[in-house]
Formats: sequence, structure tokens, C-alpha cells
Amino acid sequence: MDDTSPDADRGLFQLPPDIIEYRDMARKFVEQEIMPLEPDYLKSPHAGYGLQPITNLKKAFPKETTDRLFKMAKETGLWYLMVPESHGGMKLSMLAQMVMVEQFMYTAVPFPFVNVPNILYNCEGEQVDKYLTPTIEGEKVHCFAQTEPQAGSDPGGMMKTSAVKDGKDWVLNGTKMWISGAAEADFLLTQAVTDPEKRQRGGITMFIVDRDNPGVTIEEPGISTWLGPTPTTYIVHYDDCRVPEQNVLGEVGKGFSLGQQWLTIHDRLMRGPYSLGKMQRAYDMCIEWSKQRVTFGRPISQRQATQWKLVDMYTDITALRSILYEMASRADSGEDVRVQAAMVKMCASDWGSRCLDHAIQIHGAMGESSELPLTLFYRYVRHFQIGGGTNEIQRHIIARDLLKD
Repeated sequence: MDDTSPDADRGLFQLPPDIIEYRDMARKFVEQEIMPLEPDYLKSPHAGYGLQPITNLKKAFPKETTDRLFKMAKETGLWYLMVPESHGGMKLSMLAQMVMVEQFMYTAVPFPFVNVPNILYNCEGEQVDKYLTPTIEGEKVHCFAQTEPQAGSDPGGMMKTSAVKDGKDWVLNGTKMWISGAAEADFLLTQAVTDPEKRQRGGITMFIVDRDNPGVTIEEPGISTWLGPTPTTYIVHYDDCRVPEQNVLGEVGKGFSLGQQWLTIHDRLMRGPYSLGKMQRAYDMCIEWSKQRVTFGRPISQRQATQWKLVDMYTDITALRSILYEMASRADSGEDVRVQAAMVKMCASDWGSRCLDHAIQIHGAMGESSELPLTLFYRYVRHFQIGGGTNEIQRHIIARDLLKD
């Protein structure tokens, strides 16, 4: 990045020195270790949408390459950047995490850092050794199973997957759909209705369901979409699936609120840095390309059609970064940021899609080439307008808060 970047250290707002140090460390790692791998990664059939970053990384490169990256991530501590200090993490604030993740999203190549769902820190007793610790160390992979065929935007009111107590077990029956990474997961964080009358107000429970449970069936090869050459989302069936009572995550009846905690931070707020990294890269590419691409005797950077797109991109990046930093700081102060996270997701996906669309247009035919990461980035960011709750739902969440008594 050069000093024309919206990320340049100027203006009224300045990141604290310690966060700048972390940001620069992440940026250096990306520039020196990750970016050189991108041309080969883009040629790989596994360079799909980043729902399964670690899986994609291991499939795309030889073992010696991934082993080297994993070793460096562990040795530098970057592997644990989103892990609390109490569990071996780097003692990073939410703001610091957002700033660093943005750097790693600058390239198409997935950086190997562990993504532990925040709700998994509710593990107790044997759950810690069986699920939490292996997840932190990258030895086990999870997936989040909430969405159902007829319960996407209204999971609390329309969820049909049920759990009935039978002795010391819970028996689950139902179907989940659009479950990202289910086929690769070692366990599924599954929401089920335990009290049909209370539903999301105390009647939905979160269960840790082992992938190899005989009551679990995952339809393969999965659901084909435009996001990549291989399916990344799946339909999951629970048929008289017996789950021991010690596999309840948190408290019985509190599973819906746990799901909302996961969605707030690890889905909606995280869309901010995930989009920003791609937007920033696209902007930097457009600045360089527009200066060297000549049509009718002069660079396209001198043409108003290009300049206005660059201005729009710059404005979107600057505005989104400002919103994200404020909301992350408010989360650090202990504020409930569910509504603010909805705004981050909405802006990140809407503005990110527009930014990537401008970038592809500025590059012309080259923008559609798989030699560049722009179309991959576009699919990645455009999906954010749907995944994790559509932007219509995010607007509903925000409007409901604005109009409350």
C-alpha cells in the first residue's frame, strides 16, 4: 500500500501505537509470505470462495508450503490472534483484531489463523478438552447449524428441528440447510427447539453434535452455487440423533441467544474487515492499472469515468473503515453492538459489492480474468448480502431499534 491509500496514517483519527504495530506486523507477513503465493493459488481449482480457508489452503498447496505457513503462524502468535488471552491468545482488543484481519483479507490466499466461535468459550468440564482446546489448536473444525429450509430469515419463529429429552440423552430430529463446511466439520453447533411455546425466548437450545454421530446425515456433494467450483454448503439431517446431556452448550433454552452472540461478532461484525481487505486491494490495483492503461493516447486515470469510480471506491473504504473501528471500539467497552454489527454487515456487503464491481469495470476484460483476484473477491463480498442474514433483515434490525419506544 502506498500513501494514496485510504489506509494511510493521516486525518483526525489515529490508531493507538500498539495496534499500528500489530497491523504492520500482519501487513509485512502478508506482503512477504502470502502474496507471492497468490498466482499459484488463483490457478488452483480449490481457490474458491473463502468459507473454508484452512481447507482450501491445504488443498491448493503442497504439504511443505502449508506446513511452513502454519509453523510461522504458530511461532509468531498470529494463529491465535482472535483467541482470548485466557486460552493462549495475544490479548488483542476487538479493534486490534479487526485491523489485523483486514490485512489478511488483502489477498486471495487464506492466511492460517484459527477461527474459534466465541460461543465455544462457554464450554465446561469435559467439553473443554474434547471440543474447545482442539479447535483452538486447529485439530478440530466446527460448523454452525441454524438455518433450515423454511427458517432462514426467521429462525426463532420458524425453526422445526426439535430436541426431546429421553433419559440422559436428547433426541434431535429435523433438517438444516445451507450449512457452511458441514462435510469437513468434526462437530456441529446445532440449534434445536426444546420448548415450542417459548422458542427464541427460552425454548431453543444449542447442542454440540459430533459429525460421526449415527443420527447425522450430510447430503453430499453439497449444494452447488456460483461461489466456487466445489460445494461449500450442505443439507444436514438429524434422524433420532441421540446427543448426551453433557453436550448441551451453555444452558438449556439459551441456545438462541448464543446463536445471536455468534452472529453479532463472528458473522456480522467480521464482514467489515473481510470486505475491507478485498476493497483496499481492489482500490490499490485500480490506482496502478489506471495509470498504466492507455486508451486513445492517454492513461484512463485521466478520464472522468475512471476518476469518479476511484473516488467512490475511496469514499466507501474510508467510511466503512471508520464505522468498523467505532463499532469494534464500542464492543471493547462492553456495549451490546448487535444493531451496530448489522449496520457493519450491511455497509460492508453493499459498498464492498459496488467497490469490486467498479474495480472489474476499470480493468475491463482483464477484470474478468482468473489471473486477477477481482472476480473471486466479488463473489466473496457479494455473498455477504445474503449469508448470515440478508441485508433486508439487517435493515429490519436497525429500523426496529431506531423506532423502539
